[in-house]
Parts: sequence; C-alpha cells; structure tokens
Amino acid sequence: MGRPDRLGMLRSTIILAAAGIMIAIPISGHAQLQLSGSQAARFTDNAARTAANENSDLESRTSLTAGYETDPGKCSARFSGTISYSIWLNNSFDNETRGNMNLDSECELATGFYWELDNNLREVRQDLTQSDTPTNRTRKNVFSTGPRYVWRLGSTDSIAFSTRYENTEFEEPEQTDSDRIVSSIAWSHLFSQTLSGGLTTSYNVADLDTGAEVSVRTAQATFNKQWATTTVSGALGVSEIETRQAGRSQTSDGIVAEVDLTRELNPSTNWYLRGARELTDRSSSFDIRFEEFEFNLSESITVQTTTVSTGINKSFSDRGSLNINIFATQADFLETNQLEERAGLDLGYSRPITSRVSGDTLIGYRYQAFEEDNSDDEAINLQFGLNYLASRDLSISARVGHEQKTSDVLSREYTEFWAQVGVEYRFR
Repeated sequence: MGRPDRLGMLRSTIILAAAGIMIAIPISGHAQLQLSGSQAARFTDNAARTAANENSDLESRTSLTAGYETDPGKCSARFSGTISYSIWLNNSFDNETRGNMNLDSECELATGFYWELDNNLREVRQDLTQSDTPTNRTRKNVFSTGPRYVWRLGSTDSIAFSTRYENTEFEEPEQTDSDRIVSSIAWSHLFSQTLSGGLTTSYNVADLDTGAEVSVRTAQATFNKQWATTTVSGALGVSEIETRQAGRSQTSDGIVAEVDLTRELNPSTNWYLRGARELTDRSSSFDIRFEEFEFNLSESITVQTTTVSTGINKSFSDRGSLNINIFATQADFLETNQLEERAGLDLGYSRPITSRVSGDTLIGYRYQAFEEDNSDDEAINLQFGLNYLASRDLSISARVGHEQKTSDVLSREYTEFWAQVGVEYRFR
C-alpha cells in the first residue's frame, strides 16, 4: 500500500521551505571545507562470507570524502560524507555506488526561535542473522527539519517548544519507509551553576508505507550535573506506544531512560558511560543516535530498545592512543515477542613508528543471541595496518585482517582473510 498523496505533498513542501530558509539566510563566519579522494584495492579469500564453497575476489573502490563546518554565528552547519564506487573483479557482487553522510544545521531566525535541518545517510544490515555483505545491506536515509522556540522565564527557567518532520527511506523497496511528526515541550530549571533539571513531554506519530500508524507518548524528568572532571546528564520517565493497522490496535508501555556520563580520570585519559531505553519503531533514528545498536529489518516494526556502552580513550606521550569500547544491546520486538541480544568489545591501539610511518591494531569481538531459533553467534576479527605519509597531502596505507564467526547454525559460520592497499590525497 503506497503512502497517501497528502503525505508526499507535505514532505515536499516542508523540504523546499526548509531548504529555502537555509539558503536565503547568510551563514555567519568562515566555512572550513576539507576534501580528499582515495583509491583502494581489497583482496578477500571469502567474499560472500559463506561456510562452504568460498570464493576469492578483488574489490576496487574509488572514494571522495568531504567535510564542512562553519564558525559559530546566527547559522551553523556541520557536514561529513563519503561517496564511493566499488568494482568486483570476479563478479562476486554487482558493481555499486555506496555512500554515507551526516548533516547538522541550524539557523536562529529571531531571538530564541531556531530552525533545524538534519540529514543522515548510512548503510545498515537488513537481517542480523546473516553475514555483513553487500547483498545484506541497504541504505537508510533519515531527513528531519522543523522549528524550535526557547521561551526564557527569567534567569533560571525556560520552556522549549519543538516540532520536527522526519522522513525515513530505505533503498530496498521491501523495507518500511515512514513519515513522522515529533513534537515536544520541555521545561528546564537552573538550580545552581552546575545543576539543572526539568520535565519533558513528547508525542511522536509515524505513518508507515504499509498503511500502519505508530504513535509514542513519553513523559520524562531530566537532569544535568557538572563537576570539575565529570559531567552527567540523563532522563527517566514512562512511555506508551500504540500501533494501528487495518482496524486493529496494539498498545505497550514501559519505563524509558537515558544517561550520558564522561569523566576525566587524568589529563590523558577519559572514561564514558552511555545508555538508553526507548519504545520506538525500526524506521526511527535510534540506531543513528546510538551506533552500537542495530535494528533487524526482517523483524516486526515496533520494538523496545535498550543499549549501554562504556569505554576509555587514552593518549600517550609518544603520540600513541588506546581506545576501548564495550557495549550490550537488546531488542524486544513487541508484536512477535521475539528477543535479540548483542554484546561486543572493540580495542584499538595506534602509534607513530617514525616521523612518517604509523601503525595501528584493532581487535573486535561480537556476540549475538536470537530467541526465535534459540541460536547464538560469536565473531572475532583482528586487523593490523601501516600508514605512510608521503607528503602533507598524500598518504599510502596497507592493512591485513582475519575474521572468524562461529554459530549454532552451521550455515552462518565463516572464516575470512583479507588484505588491502590504498592511497589517499587531500585536495584541501
């Protein structure tokens, strides 16, 4: 069932109006633009990541990367994106164009009145039980825009009103696209110079191209506290989600929460803890805000999401760095009562070897559990890389890696060895 014409007209009108506002108002300050191009060749001994009948192939990828950021002013914008074209020598997969981008922009049209426009394009896996290959990926684009007004009630209180239109589209036609309106009212009180708190209510209604409608009502208490070396913010509340389709309705409710804590352990080491729990649908932007979480696009639409991650970022006197990230996620699909759990560890270390050569190592571990077929998957990958800085703008890199996946379902197991060489040139 197609999306109603009125929604398509509404989307087009909002996009054109928002783009017109952003173009018509001059951006203050000087823009900082970065542009680079790269060419890489990657050999793999198991391109399809299969348990049997492995086939080797060589992928050639040409990429163009851009980054853009304006100085603070009435209008501000940050953009980063990469577009690339891949060719497979032995035709393991179709030659394809790939891309990812992130745009965050905002204009203050009048005192306290802002217009925001964001867009995120990325590749996501469709079925989490299957290997991460081009045939199991699709592009997900989330566009959102809308006004925000901050009404200041003296020096310690303010009320923020926000309404956003959000459109989610997937490249594959069998995936569920959506149009949604997100409205919220938030009261904030400054208790001291280092402590603030408040209350927030929001209403989120999404029209899916399947004909279903998903609405979420949420009420939360919020807080933010700062110390000399620690900052913590968060929210705690209740939420109700309702799905309506073909005259039928299903409702669920639960506790929702969010926390973001960072602490400076010493001048060279930071520790963080982030987590969230929401009632949402799998066409939402939850997986963009929390990158460790992945929606299984082959499951039902409404889901209770939970994610928590913690880690350490440390720099050394020899200009080396150590990054450790540990995470766990849970997806409880409300329409089917199926549960999926994931956990992982990423450990990365890099350091300069000479004035022009640097090296890096990455160790990754993933665990997945699927209630539907009572199966567990485990995967570990190792990567080693060298980077040579030929000039200020030209660099050459070489990497090798090994990945192995084991599973209760033998057809999901695979072993892969790969090697890659590449060159990158920075135009500006």
